[in-house]
Amino acid sequence: MNEAWIFPDWPAPRGVHTAVTTREGPGISQPPFDRFNLGLRSGDDVQAVLSNRGALRQVLDLPAEPRWLRQVHGTVVAELGPLPTAEEPQADAAVSRVPGTVLAILTADCLPVLFCAADGSAIGAAHAGWRGLAAGVLEETVAQMQRRSGDLMAWLGPCIGAASYEVGEEVHTAFNQSRPAAEGAFVATRPGHWLCDLAVLARQRLLAAGVTRIHGGGFDTRADARLYSYRREGARSGRFASLIWLAGH
Repeated sequence: MNEAWIFPDWPAPRGVHTAVTTREGPGISQPPFDRFNLGLRSGDDVQAVLSNRGALRQVLDLPAEPRWLRQVHGTVVAELGPLPTAEEPQADAAVSRVPGTVLAILTADCLPVLFCAADGSAIGAAHAGWRGLAAGVLEETVAQMQRRSGDLMAWLGPCIGAASYEVGEEVHTAFNQSRPAAEGAFVATRPGHWLCDLAVLARQRLLAAGVTRIHGGGFDTRADARLYSYRREGARSGRFASLIWLAGH
């Protein structure tokens, strides 16, 4: 098994490509970021991260530089093409219908979700930490895809698993106050605390939005040493990338 990459196992149409990086990739970041950290705002040396990003494009033979986002745990969805702007868009999701565009989501416990239209005409990627997930980032991404939700498919990437993710009242209330079904994603542990299953919450919301072809899940970033985890490593954790791109003409 190649420890450097995770390649999503889902029936994406021809022309839609996906990959997830791990810390075992061809990078030069030093401890505690060793070695393939792709997050510029994680505390790592900037030049090391830029070198890692260059290696990412070269090794995966990407058609363009990934469209990195300034993620803020919100619900803004950027519509992007392959050519970067001077500033990274402040958004937590992106969609594209332009061949050659590479969308990228950085995470270290939050849930990355990749989307594509069944006919290969559109792609999307979303960063779904608990705040963005509760606020509707997945629903906003589905809407911005501008395709019938029944014609979309989604892949749930590596996130912190339920067995590793204890949360308090704030998170529990954010999901359950308006959606009683969300209670099924929580298991009480001690007064005011629950284990929370982000992937189950995401599946519930995607199904409610009409997306029935949902793949992936089954990861736990905190338990998987290949993947960066904020819960495991603290503030000096790196970030791995979940990528989706449309092949060029």
